[in-house]
Amino acid sequence: MGSRQVTDGQGLSWEGKHVTVAGLGVSGVPAAKVLHGLGARVTVVNDGDDPRAREQAAALEALGVTVRLGDGATLPDGTDLIVTAPGWKPDKPLFAAAAEAGVDVWGDVELAWRLRGPGAAPWLCVTGTNGKTTTTQMLASILKAAGLRTAAVGNIGVSLLDAVLGDEEYDVLAVELSSYQLHWAPSLRAHSAAVLNLAPDHLDWHGSMEAYARDKGRVYEGNRVACVYNVADKATEDLVREADVEEGCRAIGFTLGTPAPSQLGVIDGILVDRAFVENRQKNAQELAEVTDVTPPAPHNIANALAAAALARAFGVPPRAVRDGLRAFTPDAHRIAHVADVDGVAYIDDSKATNTHAAEASLAAYPSIVWIAGGLAKGATFDELVAKSAPRLRGAVLIGADRALIAEALARHAPEVPVVDLDRTDTGAMLAAVQEARRLARAGDTVLLAPACASMDMFVNYNQRGDAFAEAVRELA
Repeated sequence: MGSRQVTDGQGLSWEGKHVTVAGLGVSGVPAAKVLHGLGARVTVVNDGDDPRAREQAAALEALGVTVRLGDGATLPDGTDLIVTAPGWKPDKPLFAAAAEAGVDVWGDVELAWRLRGPGAAPWLCVTGTNGKTTTTQMLASILKAAGLRTAAVGNIGVSLLDAVLGDEEYDVLAVELSSYQLHWAPSLRAHSAAVLNLAPDHLDWHGSMEAYARDKGRVYEGNRVACVYNVADKATEDLVREADVEEGCRAIGFTLGTPAPSQLGVIDGILVDRAFVENRQKNAQELAEVTDVTPPAPHNIANALAAAALARAFGVPPRAVRDGLRAFTPDAHRIAHVADVDGVAYIDDSKATNTHAAEASLAAYPSIVWIAGGLAKGATFDELVAKSAPRLRGAVLIGADRALIAEALARHAPEVPVVDLDRTDTGAMLAAVQEARRLARAGDTVLLAPACASMDMFVNYNQRGDAFAEAVRELA
């Protein structure tokens, strides 16, 4: 990071201000260092007191930062501001104490937004229940193809604090934002933003679907040019209607069907723009072909259209949309083709950690042996199974909450053979793949789309996907 004056981008002085940073980790440690460098008096509070936390605490204390381990509930005396890690729930006692004392709470995104200097790069923001990372990376690829200096930042890749305070100069930033981050970012005002979709997720954190949607909708507040929404998901359009935006900001829809004026969509295998063209009532601009998108699954085409809408809102020419999409390669564990074995395709979509993501993945293939299960996070599976039942050749269930999926299958797809592996060890994946091979026929797809989080069995969804790929390679 480059050196900074002791004021933020909005002229606020940090010298001597007492800032409490809530939580160590990927956002807390950088925030503490930045604030200390700005001249603030920093206290870090953290619930845990494990070896990793003690190591981080020692490094911060060497700089002159005060750290309190094992006590994240008490508000330090004289606190002027709290900067919290995004994962800290709003109902924590620390925040109740802050509200009573009249102390503001910011997240790392809010801090980065406040620290932008004059003439800082505008933000094109992406949120939604699923597809955020892929869409943000697609957007960055398109912006780069247009010759713009950019990066995919936020809940992905480069941290926003690094992007804002570093020596690298940007023309525009492609910013992925989670609902957690948006909850703690009250003054964020994007150039343009997209909400890709809304489905129940993280309700244990937000408390209700209404609160979750409200936090997602914050991304539209104060938008200057475009609020991009999903035509197939009315809840996203409702959030646009409710947003307080700058005069002249437009609502731009994306659809897998033929687009209406002020929308992007698909006509005869071509991605087209009827939003950022002259005489949009009659004209459409070709942007790319469906085959330019990898993989060309329906929900990934939707991601590409959302990315294209944000790029076009920023003035990117059509050719750059095509070139950027062609250059883009998705991250691992997102509808990744692992291998074909005996005429059966094995697909790793370990990133499908909730029912909405799994539904999109299941919709991409006609005949599936489904590997599912893990931590349900309070989700129910009836709607997912009812919609996907005609595509299921069989199902193999693993993980702590597999019984919930088994019960939904029994209710809505009783004819589908189900293998219930009573295991939560990492080696269960090999057994799951072997059982899936037994159920599959040539032309089928064995699909890992768990619809659940991974932490009951694995460190994260990446390790789960790696275990699946390794098991498939053993078959091959």
